[in-house]
Amino acid sequence: MAEKILIVEDELTLQETLAYNLKKQGYLVESAGDGPSAIVKAKQYQPDLIMLDIMLPGMDGFEVCRILRKDMLVPILMLTARDDEIDRVVGLEVGADDYLTKPFSMRELIARIKALLRRAKIMQEIHPADAQDRKVYKFDNLVIDENRREVMLNGKPLNLKPKEYELLLFLGQHQGQVLSRETILEKVWGWDYFGDSRTVDVHIRWLREKIEEDPAKPKRIITSRSAGYRFEG
Repeated sequence: MAEKILIVEDELTLQETLAYNLKKQGYLVESAGDGPSAIVKAKQYQPDLIMLDIMLPGMDGFEVCRILRKDMLVPILMLTARDDEIDRVVGLEVGADDYLTKPFSMRELIARIKALLRRAKIMQEIHPADAQDRKVYKFDNLVIDENRREVMLNGKPLNLKPKEYELLLFLGQHQGQVLSRETILEKVWGWDYFGDSRTVDVHIRWLREKIEEDPAKPKRIITSRSAGYRFEG
């Protein structure tokens, strides 16, 4: 069955161009031109991927992403007109999976979409028979339940974004090992991810703010100078 993509873009010419090219690739496409209608269509249409412009009338893309992330795990590719690191960091912080700066080539866009959909499919294709092979990782007052995709700290659930959870799980699975940023990027984001290693640093910082007693003096996630990170548990 063809995968569904929701395009959220207020510039009509670009919206129609994107829709035309994605349909040529065999995708089913719906479009929205402002923030509020994007939220409504996303919940009604249940797309497999959302392309989300940052600058939107009614509500910007950051807020749309933040709202959708509360109950949807669909991959979100954010579009920005500026090559601004702040936009990229904020986009990741509110739950976006990737970002693309305008103007971009259709070839690069299609490659990003395919990579995001491929990773999402891998995550979804976890068979029930595998449940008994998954584990619960306990590190004192921190518990990672791989089966439930849940993290508990001091007996209370932590509200982690999908990539924060996947990163913490990967670190927990390799307790005591020094992991390079490149290794983490490949294993957590995928070898075909187009971002750079700064993405890892940003997510490590967010995790520290949630699981460390003093994020400025971390005892769980240790920086190994010039090498990467080591999870002590």
